[in-house]
Amino acid sequence: MASQSDIHLYTTQTPNGVKISILLEELGIPYKHTKIDISKDTQKEPWFLAINPNGRIPALTDKFTDGKPIRLFESGSIMQYLVARYDTEHKLSYPEGSREAIEVANWLFFMNSGVGPMQGQANHFTHAKEVAGYAPEPIVYGINRYQNETRRLYGVLDKHLSESKTPYIVGDKCTIADIAHWGWISAAGWAGIDIESFPTLKAWEERMWARPAVQKGANVPDPYRMKELLADKAKMEEHAAKSREWVQKGMREDAEKEAKRGGK
Repeated sequence: MASQSDIHLYTTQTPNGVKISILLEELGIPYKHTKIDISKDTQKEPWFLAINPNGRIPALTDKFTDGKPIRLFESGSIMQYLVARYDTEHKLSYPEGSREAIEVANWLFFMNSGVGPMQGQANHFTHAKEVAGYAPEPIVYGINRYQNETRRLYGVLDKHLSESKTPYIVGDKCTIADIAHWGWISAAGWAGIDIESFPTLKAWEERMWARPAVQKGANVPDPYRMKELLADKAKMEEHAAKSREWVQKGMREDAEKEAKRGGK
């Protein structure tokens, strides 16, 4: 089946981006990848918007079963597509309709509607320092709100893993529920979250990182540096400063576009 694929991944080095490259490496499927430079707004160019109208990574194209190209966007949708089509031996999934498959979906959507958005906002407010017109000073309410909610969600995961006594989120095998969470949990410190407060979750993250396919996929399209950055505060702040620059540039451009739209 994999020989019939023509997978092209469009991604960058973020917690959402590495989900798909890790999954592809775990599945052992050949694929091509293109780095999307979000600091240069490549994701807003017309050719990319034809793949993902929302202008976000990751996105993916493939040759569908009818022989024609198909586009996929939103990480959860991409992950579900890949295991449904290519994981026929259920290496990383459970049979459709099974109790375990439904539980995997529960945790996948827990990630996509909870951990990712909340931790993403924690990242933003934690590192949004003295940006003219947006954050002239740290917004303590935003920092506390999103860090606390992220900690609450981490607590849910930690409790689940502790009580289930299984090595992975659903049973004894790594699934897309685990892969979807890993990039975010491994970057806990970037959001100001102390992973040491969640010992079972920390052990799970270390278990995931020990998987060769996770390490290989995490280095697509660029070398994975999060653990290195978290161990060096100076490097972390330097990286945060660069991120702030392009994030705020994008915010200004979007605000200007919406202002023009509203003026029509």
